[in-house]
This record gives sequence, structure tokens and C-alpha cells, in this order.
Amino acid sequence: MRYFHSFLFFSSFAVLFTGLAASAQTAVAAPTSAEVEELRQTVRDLASRVSALEAEVHKEHSVAATEMATLRPAVLTTPSAEMRASVASIEGVSSSGVAPVPVAVAVAASTQAPATQSAPSPALLPTQLPGGATLNYTFDGYYDYDFNHPIGRVQYLRAYDVLSNAFSINQADIVFALDPDVAAGRRYGVRLDLQFGQATETLQGSPQNEPRPDIYRNIFQVYGTYVVPLGKGLTVDVGKWASSLGIEGNYTKDQVNYSRSFFFDYLPFYHAGVRATYKVSDKLTANYWLVNGTDQSEPTNSFKDELFGFTAQPAKSVLWNFNYYLGQDHPDTAPATNCTAPVQPGLCLQAINPAPDGKQHIFDSYVTWNATPKLSLSLEGDYLISRQWANALPGESSAPSHVDGGAAYARYQLTPKMALGGRTEYLSDRGGLFSGTTQALKEFTGTYEYKFGEGFLTRVEYRRDWSNVPFFLTNKPGVLSADQPTLTVGMVWWVGGKQGPW
Repeated sequence: MRYFHSFLFFSSFAVLFTGLAASAQTAVAAPTSAEVEELRQTVRDLASRVSALEAEVHKEHSVAATEMATLRPAVLTTPSAEMRASVASIEGVSSSGVAPVPVAVAVAASTQAPATQSAPSPALLPTQLPGGATLNYTFDGYYDYDFNHPIGRVQYLRAYDVLSNAFSINQADIVFALDPDVAAGRRYGVRLDLQFGQATETLQGSPQNEPRPDIYRNIFQVYGTYVVPLGKGLTVDVGKWASSLGIEGNYTKDQVNYSRSFFFDYLPFYHAGVRATYKVSDKLTANYWLVNGTDQSEPTNSFKDELFGFTAQPAKSVLWNFNYYLGQDHPDTAPATNCTAPVQPGLCLQAINPAPDGKQHIFDSYVTWNATPKLSLSLEGDYLISRQWANALPGESSAPSHVDGGAAYARYQLTPKMALGGRTEYLSDRGGLFSGTTQALKEFTGTYEYKFGEGFLTRVEYRRDWSNVPFFLTNKPGVLSADQPTLTVGMVWWVGGKQGPW
């Protein structure tokens, strides 16, 4: 456009110059007064047209400058090929003969498209809540193959991987966590773990320990926390929490192997009551519990179990836990049907007289050593003794039952995505407290892990259990095997705002 205006401007001067030349030639012939007046009028007309063209050109330049100043902040420092092509088309018609694109349209198209493409997508699930709380989700499933082909596909002495030749839902969980933050002025917190799947039935499926398991079955953990301003801080929890007896825990993503050990299956899964944790120093923390019992949201007797323990870190790479648990888990009531008062289901009871009063003692210790950034080694040792009667009556046996043994673990991180894990274990079950049969149990587990990314991993695991007596199911009724070899593929997905182990 500005070239067209310039063309008109210079054309006008050419006309003016031609007119003046012609006038000069006719001057020799002594022009008349009429001719002189006509020439003057022509000059005035041309001057007027030139002034109008100058004003229009100046206006066009001002508008273009304003538009470019407005769009300049959105233009990239290094213009893209598309932007350079747009600017070139503004200068004139392109070589292809396509009409030029207005500058505002060209620059807007070049700068707005990347902004639309880079817009962040909204979160699929809420993980961070106001005030510092987090929501966390996990799904854990597996396929297991038992080489004994057991009747009913049932695998003995497995805590979670309980079925063979079946695609199984181990557990699905939702975890709400609000940890105390003393530095921010919040001394309280709360934790709630809801759980569904086969693991839930394992955790709370025994009416002998839990008179009304259905009420609490899907609540794996729920407790409130308060940090008392005493010394380095006294942390008090009230409610129900996962037991710290034994090194293994509930969430597969935080374990060395996919399956759980014999001792995880036997030691308590959870407790309900009150617990206190006091940080004596940077290397020593003391623990005390007062609870209803082992695996009891509601007690089966009036005795309150206790735990005394400590967690020590003598070196940066070493963490040692020791626990002593004193309990009395023999019930003092039994279900009845003759209650006359309306009560909730499971609360119609009759007294057992005399009720067994024998105690149970658990000594539990485990240590982890991070030998290198890639290699970690762990050891666990347990000794449990249980008596039915504190003082046996005539005709009653006072002989105690024992469960003792230990487990060793190793984990090596091959690459950021691949790891190898191993476990070997020995459990002596004298009196059949764990398995119902006096026997010596052993197992070896080898696990290969591949982590696709933070939030998704798979584990391929070979495990062999064996005993000194025939104990495990086979595909022949009445025929038992002394070993139980299995191959398992487990897959775990999780997402949440809580960092580290759950």
C-alpha cells in the first residue's frame, strides 16, 4: 500500500514537471493571459493533490507503527519460519501470487497457536488438598500359578497372594493423610486408609480376633495425631494403625518382594488404642503402646496389651528397630442367643468361666543396612511364646507354644527402572500357633522388578515354600506335598501427594 502511494506521489511530480516544460516551450511564443491563468490553476490543483497524498501516506505509516508496537511483545525473539513468511507477505504479493495477509492476522496466528498447544491439562485425580493434606490411591493386582495345581486353587500360608491360576485383585486403597506441621503451627494430624480386595479379608477375616469384623473391615487405618510440646516432641496417636511388628508392611510398592513372608502373615496386622513416640535424640526414638489386643478393633477381654520399643540409627546407613509386646488375647466371652435387651449384632455374649488368662510375649527385631546407594540388606528375628493359662488347673496343660525364626532380605537396584530382590526365611511352629501343625517352615523368594515410571511397577516372582512334613495342597484329594512352588506376576499402580513410603 505504501509503495502505491509513493507511486502516486512521484507521478504527480512528473505531471507537474511535464507541464512546466511545456509552459517553458510556449513562453517563447508569448503566451496569452488566459493561458497563464490556466497554467497557474493546474499548478494549484497539483499542489493540492500532492498535499492530500502526503497526509494519507503519513496516516498509513502511523497506523502500521501502532499495530506493530501493540503486537511486538507477543512476537518471538527469533521469528519462526511461518512468521517470517507472514511478514514477507505483508511486504507485497508472494511469489505464488497469493494476496498478502494483514499483519494483525498473521502475527496473531503465529503467536496464539503455541499458547493453545502448551496449556497444561487438568489433574485427573485430586492429590493435594488445602491445608497440606494429601489424597493417595493405589491398585494392586496379580496372577499366580501354583505348580502343585491345588484343589480349589488355594495356596496355604500366603497372606495376600492366596489364589492360584486366577487374575486377582489384591487390594485397592484410598489414603487420606494430614501430617502434623509444627513449624507451620499445626500440631495435629489425621490419617485414614480405606482398603478393598483380598488383602482386606486377610487382615480382618477372623471372628476369633474380631467379634464384629464387618464393621471395621474396610478401615485398615484411622487415627488422629497430636504433637505434645514436650522436649523434642511427644507424638501421640489415638485410633487404629498398622502394626510395626515385623519389617514388612501392607503396601506392595514399599516392599522388597511382591508376596509377604510367613512372619508378616503370623505377626499382628494392626492394633487399636493409643501410642506414644518420643524422640530422645537424633539417633534414638522410644515407643509405647496401650492397645485392645492383636488384630482387635474391639477387645475380646478386659486386658490391655502393651508394647515397649525403640528405633535407633547408630549410623546414617543403618536403621534398627526393637519391640517387646506383652498381650493376653484369649477371649473371656462367647457368642450367645439368649439376650433379652435389643443390642447390635455381635453384642449378645455370655461369659466364659473360668476364662484363660495366659500371656503372650513377642520379641521382634529388624535392622536395615544400606551398604551402597544400590544395595540394601535387612535381617529380622522373632521369638513368640504363648500360654493358655498363667497357672494351670488340674488336668490342664501349662506347656507353652512357640513360634521363632527369622528372615533375610537383599535388594539391588540394577538401573533406575530395574531391581532384583531376594528373601529367605525360617519359621519354627512348635505347637501349631501359626499353621495349626507342628512343623519347620522355610521359603525362598526371588523377585525381578521393572518400574515403568513413578506410579507404575510390575514384579515377576518365583517362590518356593517347603516344610519338614507334608502340608501343602495338591490336585489329589487327601494327598499333601512338602513343598509349594509358585510363579507370580504382580502389577501395582499408585498416585498421590504423599511422598515416600505410605
